[in-house]
Amino acid sequence: MPELARLEWTLFRVKTLEPDYSPRGNQIEINPSLQLLRLSWKNLTFLLTVNENDPVSIPEFGEEYVLVWRHPRTHETLVCPATDEDLLVLKMAAEEIDLKQLAAAGEVTIHALDAAIDRAVGRGLLIAPPSGIRRDPSCFLVDQGIEEDFLSSPVFTLQWHITQACDLHCRHCYDRSHTHPLELGQSIKVLDGLHEFCRSRKVKGQVSFTGGNPLLYPDFLEVYRAASGRGFSLAILGNPAPREVIEELIAIEPPLFYQVSLEGLREHNDHIRGPGHFDRVLEFLRVLRHLDIYSMVMLTLTRNNLSQVLPLAEMLRRHTDLFSFSRLSLVGEGAALRLPTKDDYRGFLEAYSEAAERNPVCALKDNLLNIIRYQKGLPAFGGCAGYGCGAAFNFVSLLADGSVHACRKFPSLIGNILHASLDELYDSEPARRYRTGSRACRSCAIRPVCGGCLAISHSFGLDLFVDRDPYCFMTE
Repeated sequence: MPELARLEWTLFRVKTLEPDYSPRGNQIEINPSLQLLRLSWKNLTFLLTVNENDPVSIPEFGEEYVLVWRHPRTHETLVCPATDEDLLVLKMAAEEIDLKQLAAAGEVTIHALDAAIDRAVGRGLLIAPPSGIRRDPSCFLVDQGIEEDFLSSPVFTLQWHITQACDLHCRHCYDRSHTHPLELGQSIKVLDGLHEFCRSRKVKGQVSFTGGNPLLYPDFLEVYRAASGRGFSLAILGNPAPREVIEELIAIEPPLFYQVSLEGLREHNDHIRGPGHFDRVLEFLRVLRHLDIYSMVMLTLTRNNLSQVLPLAEMLRRHTDLFSFSRLSLVGEGAALRLPTKDDYRGFLEAYSEAAERNPVCALKDNLLNIIRYQKGLPAFGGCAGYGCGAAFNFVSLLADGSVHACRKFPSLIGNILHASLDELYDSEPARRYRTGSRACRSCAIRPVCGGCLAISHSFGLDLFVDRDPYCFMTE
């Protein structure tokens, strides 16, 4: 009875607390309302939280740790026996234990420790600091009234062009150079650096492997496994692959999504990407669906395939989970192709917006679609990368030689991962300029979810830090 009374008194005190849940520092902290009791009787919490669906638990003599806390978001008062995982994460937070050292000592993956911390944050035992990936207020001259969700990202993506090797020769390829890729040891260091960056910025990490064809990197499975072990979400942007290769990936960790490309209907696509490619993609999409892998299809939009986008999207509703397009950047071999006129493109965006309301696979991606939504009084969507132009903001592109660019679609070098940390590259002046974007967009009402496309401005020979996207039709 004394132990039960102590537990009830603690529960009452926690219920009456009004704690300040705002993080006091830049580290994960223990919920200030949390109370940890060491009791000499087990199963006492059952007497306080009995539910007709719960198995009956009879109090018995024996040591048990019990947690009592108020959830920082729901404000519900909770009580439960502490698990070994609970005690571990609380100790990690209280003593600021280095995850890498703990993982090595306990012979577990960093991913397992990260996941345990995430579960504790979700339950409200721990308080996570706000994301360090946040828009600089100096990017905007007025209060655009855009939702807070578009100003701060909980995820940072490394778009890793891990190899230039490719089994296709597309007519719009950005880069066909034969760069020697990083060695396996260097690639592992890249992943360690990304993990440290994400921990320091308080965000989740994602690695989107691409190329070339990323599966042609000689040590791809080893790098994929290492990335999984560090807790990153993983995605593939590549070409159709044999079923057994995808099954090998699934055995390590199912990819968040697998993206392939189509450039229009069969005849046009195969002209761009090679004979038989269209049918190989459709067959591969069937494989992905059978393996329960989320599939995405991307189209690079030019003047020649503008009229094929909507018919292709209609056909793909039976084959894929998501379809989107991106305007061609006139670099590399793509410089020989042409883009639609501004008027034609605006008309296309109007038609695509309407089609997206009827076709569930049509995704909104191009930032300029937000102009249409704004003019119609509709809520904004996240634009190209979820936060308007995400170049050097919530993603960077790492090329096979270690060079890091703000965006892969045009030359936007911010440094080399072999010579500087990701933290240093992200905080560099070139990176800051790219994520600030064009001065002409700063006073725009939808700037946080737009910013145009820097690669398109580059394609037209404009000053991308001064001029706005040449296709922009936003009125004052």
